Amino acid sequence: MSTMSSPVIALPDASWLRDRARAALATLGAEPALGDPAAPGLPASTPITGEVLFRVAESTPSDVDAAVDRAARAFTAWRRTPAPVRGALVGRLGELLTEHQDALARLVTIEAGKIGSEARGEVQEMIDVCQFAVGLSRQLYGRTIASERPGHRLMETWHPLGVTGVITAFNFPVAVWAWNAAVALVCGNTVVWKPSELTPLTAIACQTLLERAAADVGAPAEVGRLVLGGRELGEALVDDPRVALLSATGSVRMGREVGPRVARRFGRSLLELGGNNAAVVTPAADLELAVRAIVFAAAGTAGQRCTSLRRLIAHRSVVDTLVDRIAAAYRSLPVGDPFAPDTLVGPLIHETAYRSMVGALETAAADGGEVIGGRRHDSPTECFYVSPALARMPAQTTIVHDETFAPVLYVVAYDTLEEAIELNNAVPQGLSSAIFTTDLREAERFLGPDGSDCGIANVNIGTSGAEIGGAFGGEKQTGGGRESGSDSWKAYMRRATNTVNYSSELPLAQGVQFG
Repeated sequence: MSTMSSPVIALPDASWLRDRARAALATLGAEPALGDPAAPGLPASTPITGEVLFRVAESTPSDVDAAVDRAARAFTAWRRTPAPVRGALVGRLGELLTEHQDALARLVTIEAGKIGSEARGEVQEMIDVCQFAVGLSRQLYGRTIASERPGHRLMETWHPLGVTGVITAFNFPVAVWAWNAAVALVCGNTVVWKPSELTPLTAIACQTLLERAAADVGAPAEVGRLVLGGRELGEALVDDPRVALLSATGSVRMGREVGPRVARRFGRSLLELGGNNAAVVTPAADLELAVRAIVFAAAGTAGQRCTSLRRLIAHRSVVDTLVDRIAAAYRSLPVGDPFAPDTLVGPLIHETAYRSMVGALETAAADGGEVIGGRRHDSPTECFYVSPALARMPAQTTIVHDETFAPVLYVVAYDTLEEAIELNNAVPQGLSSAIFTTDLREAERFLGPDGSDCGIANVNIGTSGAEIGGAFGGEKQTGGGRESGSDSWKAYMRRATNTVNYSSELPLAQGVQFG
């Protein structure tokens, strides 16, 4: 890992960022009490400069109890509201998000450090899932099943589940809430949201828009509640028996705690946890396309997506060329202020992320890896801007099996497609994967039952950037949850099997005779 000095990155000052945040909140109609950085309360920080911009009111466990109580009471009426009418609320939310996309995206950049196009893209995801959910509100289909008994109808129906608790992470501070909230609301559930404590301003903005949408369509404001704070609040949601479904996005460590605790009270959990995503590049790949996709997947969002590319499994005949091209592309990536129009790589979220990256690259080098890049850029404040790093490894050592939430890409060579698939599957996580090839047989093998074991398997695109129409989620230590599109709505509802006897007889199933 290079320790060479670099020119100091030009960054906006904290007062400029405070003004931008205030203006964005005012545009959105959100006017929270924004305390001085030295005042008590939850810090609203920015990774752009590493400084605290404001303090906001922090919720207490009793606030969580009150929020769940209000959501539970609202549920008794909301579940009886026709689904297309519930869809009107989500449709109005989508309209407000469209109207205020730029303002909300600015807050995402300030709090999460995303470059402008990625921040706008995250808000676009929210708009897209609202549109999807509006259509879904008229398609919560059950089924009719052939009964073995004459004069009987056998069917399945789906019903609202209850209060949905949503715990989200900093890296997608608004989109993941929308995935859950839009679908949960049209399914007839109410929502209590505990966002990352690192992104309170974006959460306040989203809650404001939801409450305005509810007022505009005459829906109860209590269908969506927000609590702001740290782990203690999340634990209160995890343990509350009134929370029927707990959707949590975060680390595998967090999932190991959340899953058993929710199961202990016989609640449901939907877990979206770590990803150690790989791309296989075969000799038949279009290398120009592959390099472009790999660079975005590995370096986009400064490597802080759960779907970021962590491992490159390249055929021995192309690995040298790939490494050279990717290293050259990395050197050309502008790193710096995410508000600057030319920037492609913004900051890491905080010092802990940077220390994890340094430790991973040191371990990779100790394991025999050749490390390229990974230099920290100088800045006028205590923030963390790094160049993406490549680590060419002799094999998948222990460090390669761990997910480091930073722009670190391990490169491993392979000889046969069977070996490549084995390497892809040989990590505990199972979120996203990709293969680059123009050979149809290789592509179909990778997508088949003995191919990638991940929840997402792509051909000739990277591991990140999923569309909302497909169910998002992964297997193994990724948690097994599915959110957003396809039939993921079923996780937010309960299924009832119904038999209707419209005859004057009472035949029993399986030919049982009684009396």
